Amino acid sequence: MLSDTEVNEEEERIRQRVRQLPDDKRFVFFQKTEKQLKDPDTYATLNYLFVAGLHHFYLGNWVRGLINLAVFLAGMIMLFTPLFILGILLIIAISVVELFALFKSQIIVQAYNNAVMNRIYQEIVRDYRQ
Repeated sequence: MLSDTEVNEEEERIRQRVRQLPDDKRFVFFQKTEKQLKDPDTYATLNYLFVAGLHHFYLGNWVRGLINLAVFLAGMIMLFTPLFILGILLIIAISVVELFALFKSQIIVQAYNNAVMNRIYQEIVRDYRQ
């Protein structure tokens, strides 16, 4: 379970480390992060409009996205068969599971962005030392 406090503290630790970089390295850091950071509103919109798991693809979580999409599509197909009750249950189940991602979209994307910033910071520091 993602904690708002922990994610915010991690972001602040990364920002403090980035402030200590030389100007040229800090510039490179911001150039790289600008291209790779994700928008929480886009994530939430994808989740809200398409329960099928497209928001997972947005963050690069292909396996989870494919599982969600498969369950959702299976439920949709079952709606047109004698198993329509099971189809309704599958769609409801995937919707309930994904409500967490909808309500926690800000913190989920912030944690993702922290991981991106940390990775880029580590690359820059490694290159800087060489």
